Amino acid sequence: MRSLYLLIAVLSVSLTAVAQSRPAVRTQKASAAAKPVNEYAATDAKALQVPEEATATTAGIAAYINASFTRPADKVRAAFIWTASSLQYDLDNMFALNFHEKREEKIARSLKTRKGICENYAAIFNDICNKAGIKAFIVEGYTKQNGFTDYIPHAWCAAYVDTAWFLFDPTWGSGYVTNGKFVKKINNEYFLVAPRQLIKSHMPFDYLWQLLYYPVTTGEFYEGKTQEHTSRAFFNYTDSIAAFEKQDEVDYYAAAASRMERNGVRNSLTFDRLQQMRRAIDIEMQDRVVHLYNTALANYNNSVNSFNTFIDYRNKQFKPEKTDPQIQAMLDESASELKSATRKLAQIKNPDANTASLITGFNKQMGDLTARIDEQQEWLKKYFSKGKAGRRSMFTKYSWFGIPLN
Repeated sequence: MRSLYLLIAVLSVSLTAVAQSRPAVRTQKASAAAKPVNEYAATDAKALQVPEEATATTAGIAAYINASFTRPADKVRAAFIWTASSLQYDLDNMFALNFHEKREEKIARSLKTRKGICENYAAIFNDICNKAGIKAFIVEGYTKQNGFTDYIPHAWCAAYVDTAWFLFDPTWGSGYVTNGKFVKKINNEYFLVAPRQLIKSHMPFDYLWQLLYYPVTTGEFYEGKTQEHTSRAFFNYTDSIAAFEKQDEVDYYAAAASRMERNGVRNSLTFDRLQQMRRAIDIEMQDRVVHLYNTALANYNNSVNSFNTFIDYRNKQFKPEKTDPQIQAMLDESASELKSATRKLAQIKNPDANTASLITGFNKQMGDLTARIDEQQEWLKKYFSKGKAGRRSMFTKYSWFGIPLN
């Protein structure tokens, strides 16, 4: 099995796709507009009083929010304002991305340094929401400002508040860049945004996260034609999100890739994301094969051990004595483990040539063991049907795997 273990070592390297940030969250001109009345002032003031010791983790922040607010709308606002106000946009490291860094590590690092880019803002807001009881997901895609479609990815969030889905961009809502410097200034235009509004500037890779019943194509986004066309086929995104929540990574990536291709691969960002998804699918599928094979092998070894234990006990003429059901259970355990191994091996679809060869040999071994178990099952039936004298006459010594010694 050495070649399979080498396969495991190769597949243990995970693939993580992350989004890069657009630094200019607002133009300087937009920041000079008249300051609107902040209807969230009371919630914001309370949300920004999170004790310093609680801000080391999203769990601590969420615990404060849960203790301070009861309404979902207040909780999601608290998560947004804390994230947008507490992080500084990291212009110096906007291109210094670690594509293999886990989301938990991104969150921990940004909470420690209080710096981050869009993926950090989105991850922290998303995690606080989830831990505060608000269903939320990170959305990846690209953006448009002043008629220009950006050439680097961006990340924002979707969250279900009360009875509807809304979109949030805590990065763009935190401030803007001017003269190479980040200016912190909360912009509520990117809080609790209606999907038909945000689609004017934010295009998800997967149109599921447009949260529109009539999704906008990538071509229309480039042309600024983002109004919904009800003459098209209806897309029930609520049902699709419900399905997404039940899907594993492979099934979601496959569905998302299909939607992305249908909506049009207009730029290198979408093409690269598609390639990342396909690689992730390949890796996950190989991981599944390895897992199924190894767990089947473990079941098979358990079956062999149980069978040998039974044979050893039979060679001792069932001494010390057990009840008939206990003796039967010893052999049944071997049969049960073998069935589990057979079932798992059958789930492996389209294996590579090396794994297929291993499976062929494995199936032969399992077939041999099945025959041995069946032989002993028949012997037990006869044994149980006899009285004491008849039972004593049936004993012949057997080796491992049930081969007679005489």
